[in-house]
Amino acid sequence: MHGTGLTGTTKREECTVQTATPVPRKAPRPRADALRNRERIVTAAREMFVEFGPDVPLDEVARRAGVGNATVYRNFPDRDALVREVVCSVMDRTVRAAEQALSETGDAFEALERFAHTAADERISALCPMVSSTFDQHHPDLEDARRRAESLVAQLMDRAKAAGQLRADVEYGDLMVGVAQLSRPPAGTGCGNADRFLHRLLQLFLDGMRAPAPAVLPGTAVTVEDLRC
Repeated sequence: MHGTGLTGTTKREECTVQTATPVPRKAPRPRADALRNRERIVTAAREMFVEFGPDVPLDEVARRAGVGNATVYRNFPDRDALVREVVCSVMDRTVRAAEQALSETGDAFEALERFAHTAADERISALCPMVSSTFDQHHPDLEDARRRAESLVAQLMDRAKAAGQLRADVEYGDLMVGVAQLSRPPAGTGCGNADRFLHRLLQLFLDGMRAPAPAVLPGTAVTVEDLRC
């Protein structure tokens, strides 16, 4: 009887082992505090790159973000990774601004103006010098963000032209070069005094893009292809 009972237990155990279904393991989600730290690092890096240029020491970025150096390197193994994340975050917000402007059904030129002022606040031009010869300018994330921005802004401009509000002899490059140049702070100075003039001067520039055109522009319209040369 004792031997029979033992054998029965063994069989039940074997049956249990054979029919057990493995529980799939979920990939751990980043903790909320880890996500907040990453966002703080990107925000601090963007601010300091705009103020002082791309060579600002990463320990200074960590100090402004309120995190340790190890936290910066845990999220971004090298400077290029951090630069790419900053540029992509700026491009993503620019794309969202264009999407928001396109969703508006009111005055087409006013929607274009709102986008331009939002894009100027992102300081696109100040971030461009960070994309140096050693930086992967053709990274898929950057290429995707660039294509989306170009397409959406072109749609905004086409809509304003169709409404007879935007002069016909301007293109995407004319708008974005103007926004970039007017929003560029003095290189490497950390000087924000010019910020108070930004939106005033940008509005003067935008008014010059209104139709009907008061004068013929010299040269040809600046296209997307021109900006890539």
